[in-house]
Formats: sequence, C-alpha cells, structure tokens
Amino acid sequence: MEKKEVMMTKRIGLVVKNDERAEHKAKELEKRLGSQCVVIDVRHSRSSDLPEDLMCLIVLGGDGTFLSAARFIEHRSIPLMGVKFGEVGFLAETTEDNLFTALDLLLEGKYLIQTRSRLDIKVVRNNHQIIDVDVLNDAVINKSALSRLASCAVYIDAVYLTTYRADGLIVATPTGSTAYSLAAGGPVVHPSVPSIILTPICPFTLTNRPLIIPDSALIEIRLEGSPENMVLTLDGQEGFEMDSGDRIFIKKSRNDIRMISFEDQSYFKVLKTRLKWSGGRS
Repeated sequence: MEKKEVMMTKRIGLVVKNDERAEHKAKELEKRLGSQCVVIDVRHSRSSDLPEDLMCLIVLGGDGTFLSAARFIEHRSIPLMGVKFGEVGFLAETTEDNLFTALDLLLEGKYLIQTRSRLDIKVVRNNHQIIDVDVLNDAVINKSALSRLASCAVYIDAVYLTTYRADGLIVATPTGSTAYSLAAGGPVVHPSVPSIILTPICPFTLTNRPLIIPDSALIEIRLEGSPENMVLTLDGQEGFEMDSGDRIFIKKSRNDIRMISFEDQSYFKVLKTRLKWSGGRS
C-alpha cells in the first residue's frame, strides 16, 4: 500500500451502473462536485477518450461495474474508488450510505492507495496472437456444453505440470481468489501475496487440487482431447470461443490496478462481512 497523492485541481470521473439508485446518487455527486466531475461511459467510450487530468474514477455499482472500469482504463494508473449498492462487495469498499463521508476524505487527501496485481492473458492461434488482455480477477476455461469434461494441459515455465480433466479451470489473481475460484473450492489469498491461483472446477480426479504458484511464473495452457465448445471467459465479462491447437499464455501483468482505500485493514473487514464470519473480538 502506498500513500495517496493529493491533486486538488484535477477532475473526478464517475462510472455508473445502469441502475436507478446508482444513477440517482451519481446526479447528487455531479451537483456536489460541479465542474470537477466528468461522467465516463465505459460501454461506449475508449480508454483514449479519458481526460488527462483525472484524479480518480468513482465507480458506482457492484463488483461487475468495478471490473468493467478496471478493464476500461487498460494500462493507465488512474485510481479507482468502488461504491457498492446493497450487499458489501469485495472490490467496492465504500457503501452507498458512506459515500459523501468518503468523498470528503478523498477531497481532503485523506486516503490510501492499494495496489492490486492483474494477469496478462494472451492466446496464440496458428502462430498468431489473437488475444492480449489484462484481467483483475480471473480467466476461466470451460465447456459451453456441460456434458463433457475439459482437458487442459498446464505448463509452468515450460515444464509440464499436469492435465486437468474437469468442468473447467480457473486462473486467478489474489484479488480474484474471492470470486469464482472461491466458489469452486479455491483458497482465499490476501491481495498483497504475490501469487497466481489455479483452481480446477469439479475435477474428474480428486487429487487435482487448487494450486498457488509464484506470480513470477509463466503459465501455458494447451487444450487437449476434443476442444469443441471450449470458451475462455475473462473477468466473467467477455467470452472467446477456443479452437483446437489454441495456446493460452498467462503471467502477471506489468499494469497493476490502484484502488482507493480509507483504512489499512479494510480488506479484512470486507472479507468478514462478505463471508459472514462471526465471533471473536471486535
């Protein structure tokens, strides 16, 4: 975690979920910030359209909206502040009720920056690179037809590891460890732990367990057997149909995400709330 940079003259961008409550709150923010506010439409804009003088992006919505904003900014180091509507999410630390208190702290420069790693996903087909995308949570390989198992041969730094025969395979960041990977039986990994998580989805062989590897590793995945109807899904938002012979390369991205936080131990509070842990001392 690093200290914030106070840039009072810069503007604040708003990314708003298509939701009545979020849109209503966005109008209140626009009124409060005036000319310092700029609304960003991540669905119909490009990263190159972003103003150069943005201090940060405030993301009004759930974790899905936050992931969309993270993908939208691409390699830019613009900090993101997530605001959750409803249940507390893992990526959106600030709740709707606390938004304006958080905004005051933001404008006063009383915040911290948390750095979250991303994964660089590349797909090579017939010796041509067809996909090159960064993800904050995960990349998932599975069958669109659930009646058949997926066979994914995994190599770590060019050394064969194993072939996962399962409903699919999840490759996740520590941030993504609390998303689909967790639902599939993967471990919870603190975002500051430099690692990549491999989690098979309902493996055919019970000895195929989730695996945590260093984030310095290069992962290569080759589709074996009959790879018809195989789909690569990135951050749960964008899917690509895979062909026989496709090779998927995954490594830690050079482009981290910077997240705005207002206390050092906020991750554990969000974790306890989201997982509904109880007991122990307050």
